[in-house]
Amino acid sequence: MTTELTVLTLAGLLQVLQMIWMSAAANRELPAGKTMGPRDPGRLGKPLTEQVSPRTGRLFRAANNHFEGLIMFTLAVVVVTLGDKTTGLTAACAWIYLGARIAYVPCYYFGLTPWRSVVWMIGFGATTLMLLSALI
Repeated sequence: MTTELTVLTLAGLLQVLQMIWMSAAANRELPAGKTMGPRDPGRLGKPLTEQVSPRTGRLFRAANNHFEGLIMFTLAVVVVTLGDKTTGLTAACAWIYLGARIAYVPCYYFGLTPWRSVVWMIGFGATTLMLLSALI
């Protein structure tokens, strides 16, 4: 397995951990009927993210943000892997992406400004560089 695929697997596991942390936090704050029910529109009132503490809301947003970033990163990994374009640069970019995503969660959770945005840009830049390197 390439380094990039290994890092993609670890990024997927990071998403799992984020979902567990987010769910555990929400379940501590909300009644079981809110988190275990079907969440039909109008039935619960405001969205769950607006019914939890600010930090738990940030966990929801960080997990959703990782889904978005993971789509682009997955695309980059697939392109460099199937295109036989994996290099030391793409491997380094993959690790930088994962490191940035790991750092992003506490930056978002604790509301660290501007670090959350800086860390996000580092991960996005690493993904973009992987995509560009596939064209060379």
